[in-house]
Amino acid sequence: MRDYSRQNKTAWEYSAYEFWVKNSGTPEERARLDMEDPVRMLRRYAAYFDRFENIRIANICGSCGKKAIPLALLGADVTVFDISEDNRRYAMEVAEAAHAHLNYEVCDVLDIDLEKFGGTFDVVFMEGGILHYFHDINEFMRMMYALLKPEGKMICSDFHPFNKIADYLKLETPLMSYFSTEIYEGEMAHARFYEDEIRKQMPRCSLRKYTISEIINSVIRCGFTLKQFDEHPAWENDRVPGEFTLIAVK
Repeated sequence: MRDYSRQNKTAWEYSAYEFWVKNSGTPEERARLDMEDPVRMLRRYAAYFDRFENIRIANICGSCGKKAIPLALLGADVTVFDISEDNRRYAMEVAEAAHAHLNYEVCDVLDIDLEKFGGTFDVVFMEGGILHYFHDINEFMRMMYALLKPEGKMICSDFHPFNKIADYLKLETPLMSYFSTEIYEGEMAHARFYEDEIRKQMPRCSLRKYTISEIINSVIRCGFTLKQFDEHPAWENDRVPGEFTLIAVK
């Protein structure tokens, strides 16, 4: 495992299980929401899937299973790849409560066992802002390509790169030049929800933010055919971009 991955793992295992229980409900409470309307729990991402039943999905950095479990309830065979044992614990408890079958591999995404998983997925899917956790986007995209079957689809939704220069999503992350290639230390995603004294003690992540062109060119360079690139408004300001979704095919 890379040094920066170890650092990020430490951050993502800091009280993560307790955070999910406090903010998403007990596993039983979360499971009830997932079972009531799994399509609604997927939000806009549901529209990017051609179907759900009988497809294999790799949910990259799938965290607490908030999208993986609804996908499993809709009939998909889902494997989450994530670096945090705490995330796995919460996700598997929710899956059990929802009577959903979920596979969960705790690992550095860049170290996924390709002898076991290479070329086996119909879809690789990621959302919620994960690209900045990887220092080499080309290495990341090569892994996504390797996981897919021929003609498999990548659904990559992430924070819009304009968030490098303005905190449109109110994530309280450092601002920088749009074209910066700096690797920097920043808080893990939900640190802002803790009291200041606890927040100061929390382990920090090693991060790298990318431009739109870096992301798109990496997708193309690694062999994908880019099919679609959608921009989405910021959560509290529909006049500016907040997120994007990119669709590419192997």
